[in-house]
Amino acid sequence: MYTDNTLTPREAIRLCALGTLAESSTDSGTAITYDDLARSVRHFISGITGPSIELMGESIELLRFEGLIKTKDNTNPSNPSLLITKEGIQLLVTLLSANIRLGSGDLNELIIALKFRFLHHLNPIQQLNQIELMLEVCESELVRHEDLYNHYEQDDGHISGWLQNNIERLEIRNEWLKEFKNIITKKHNL
Repeated sequence: MYTDNTLTPREAIRLCALGTLAESSTDSGTAITYDDLARSVRHFISGITGPSIELMGESIELLRFEGLIKTKDNTNPSNPSLLITKEGIQLLVTLLSANIRLGSGDLNELIIALKFRFLHHLNPIQQLNQIELMLEVCESELVRHEDLYNHYEQDDGHISGWLQNNIERLEIRNEWLKEFKNIITKKHNL
């Protein structure tokens, strides 16, 4: 992790791989093959950020070497079935609980999407803490864009229209996050 307890690109890949394995293990009690895991991680990451060599470097073999995942059987050594270990679940919770870096960008969008995809693996209080982090990031972005808009509102170019569009998008996201927080709060009687 970075010094501000936010995820690096490598850790985002780990989060995606471990979360995918946790979903497979908890939903159906079955393992997922090496090839299916790699395909699933690549599909999700590319769907959020677009193709990126920087974000495709994590090796599933490294996760096995570190004891975060294990093979279910040896029936197909070239494409073994994989399961997440107890240590893998612990790391998944740690990665899901990481801070979110202020500012926007592909990595932030990916991390937020991963948190939403696997948020249910955290307890309700941890879920609310993550939603609060997302609200802080969204509100910070909103303030930043509003400041820029106020500065360039009279500009002859088209920046004010673009900024207004971003402000509207951030306001919608902010309201959605608040409603989502209320849903989680009510669901768990918090």
